[in-house]
Amino acid sequence: MKNKKATLLKVLFGIILPIISLAVMGTGYVLVWKMPDAFIPITVACVCLYTAFYIIFAVLLVSLGKSKIEEFAKKKPLLNATMYDKINYAQEPAFVCDSDHKIIWANRFASTSLSAKRILGASINSIFPYEFLDETTLKRQKEIRVELDGEVYLVEETQIVASKEIYYLLYLRNKTKQARLEQLERDKEKIVAYVVVDNLEALLQFEQEKYRETAAKVEKIIRSWAESVNGILKEYEKDKYIFIFNMEDLEKFIADEFSILTKVRDIRLGSGSIPVTLSIGVAKKAGATLTEKEKLAHVALDMALQRGGDQAVVKLEEEVQFFGGRTNAVQKRTKVRARVVASELASRMAKASNVIVMGHAFPDYDAIGASIGIARLAKFCGAKVNIVTDFKDINAKKVIKLFDDIDEYRNVFVDSSKGLDLVHADTLLVVVDVNNVNMFESKDLAKMVDNIIIIDHHRQTAEFQKEPIISYIETSASSASEIVTEILEQSLPMQTLLLQEANALYAGILLDTKNFQKGAGTKTHAAAIYLKDNGASYETVQDLFKSNIVEYKKEASFGEKIEIYRNCMAIALNPHGKDITDKILAAKVADNLLGLEDVSASFVLVQIDNVVHISARSNGTINVQLILEKLNGGGRYDAAGAQVKGSSVADTLFTLKAAIDAHINPEG
Repeated sequence: MKNKKATLLKVLFGIILPIISLAVMGTGYVLVWKMPDAFIPITVACVCLYTAFYIIFAVLLVSLGKSKIEEFAKKKPLLNATMYDKINYAQEPAFVCDSDHKIIWANRFASTSLSAKRILGASINSIFPYEFLDETTLKRQKEIRVELDGEVYLVEETQIVASKEIYYLLYLRNKTKQARLEQLERDKEKIVAYVVVDNLEALLQFEQEKYRETAAKVEKIIRSWAESVNGILKEYEKDKYIFIFNMEDLEKFIADEFSILTKVRDIRLGSGSIPVTLSIGVAKKAGATLTEKEKLAHVALDMALQRGGDQAVVKLEEEVQFFGGRTNAVQKRTKVRARVVASELASRMAKASNVIVMGHAFPDYDAIGASIGIARLAKFCGAKVNIVTDFKDINAKKVIKLFDDIDEYRNVFVDSSKGLDLVHADTLLVVVDVNNVNMFESKDLAKMVDNIIIIDHHRQTAEFQKEPIISYIETSASSASEIVTEILEQSLPMQTLLLQEANALYAGILLDTKNFQKGAGTKTHAAAIYLKDNGASYETVQDLFKSNIVEYKKEASFGEKIEIYRNCMAIALNPHGKDITDKILAAKVADNLLGLEDVSASFVLVQIDNVVHISARSNGTINVQLILEKLNGGGRYDAAGAQVKGSSVADTLFTLKAAIDAHINPEG
């Protein structure tokens, strides 16, 4: 009712009466023109009348506002006169808001301290951000603190119903001292980190006489870094340190993106061709003991090493942050670890009721070949095994066809829906060629199985949603098929592999090394020799890679839309109107684009159904894995991929360019 009266007053005194006043003044001037002697009295009368109208208008509005808050203040027992006086003269801010969250009253302290701001009639959110409790919310989950004029306040909200109208009393309790003490406590919270020089021993084989000099330089930089924040640095093994420092220093390290990585990377061993790199694992968890933080820091370090080293991984409360990772991984794994993993894997398979193997969605020959290799090991261990794959995928079709006449593989290949029916309490799930659950062939299957083993050669892009019982991630390996072949070599008697199995694994290695032209090390060739000894044939495998005339024309059509971005990156798009069903086609185009002059990296975008697939390749000077991580992808330093669902090629291209810009110029 009061709001209606205020509106009527505004219309009456703000519109109608001014019009009448102007009309009267106009009439007066006409009379003056007719009767000049009447000029002064008529003009004075008009001005007085006009001024009187606005004085009455202002008085009535102020009176209305006062009567509204006075009526509110008199409501008993919710806010009686005593309580009103107590709040009004309190030394902390208080506000009363109406149902529209507009301030209709502020106590003396608020009015004085916020005198530079318009208070009455303004939204409370113009003073400080605040979300009111609604009728369905019984209790706020966490307290709301706001900052006003450099002071920290805790907001206490009380809802009051008066004359069927809802009002909100917001009383702000000063918590500045408490907030400062809490911040001081947070700043002094102890953080545990692991720091490892991850490739110095590997470089020792190239420049042995320079090792001590280089190691001393690296240690000096690390100790200087620790001393700059008054931290505790202890070497627990050769080139391995544990580092304890304060939370406030972690915030500094994050702000400068762990510049220690760059300082160490600038050190070159001997001839200077290969940089020395660090891996750092840091953990922060509120309320955790030092023991718990140490374990979490070790998990973070493992993640940094699994991603190829030369980076810092920071495990925060609800996220993981990555810094660095701008150099390629050095191949440094030994057969000792492969033998240990092979033994543990065989033991787990023998105890499981059944084994399910799967790779990533939209499988390539590496994922399929590695899956078949694991299936062979499971059969050797006497376990019932199935491979979950996509029967519609052209690559899966070609490989599965190789096993059509093999009785041992009858009903081994199943789709994801059938795979869900095969899950038991003690089922063992082995995932190959992928470590990100969002890219699994079946995410539902991974959720259902408790015992999971990960075997991959891509950098880890996120924390595991379910901690695997074995995580064998070797980023220096050329392919998952190479890793699995090494495991089989440690586990199976000679001539145990079937010819078709050897060819499937060989196809995976050839695919990811581009016929041994890229990323192939001594262990890659050793794996290939083992497969050849078991009957693998280069000519047979090449038949899998052959394209028909239709596919060849589609591959050639990518030349219609090639853009050279930032003078060194080639980006090709799915040609308009072309029906592409094989993402390996995009990988082939990406490889070919690296042959262009001055091109250091290539990205090819292909839309298949409602998913945009990105294949990225690099000549080793640009980390395409870090770029595609920003699109929830992953891979290796020089070969990566991403799958963007529910997006157009144009939108994905825009996002990709933004990711490239952020990688090339992080501060821009």
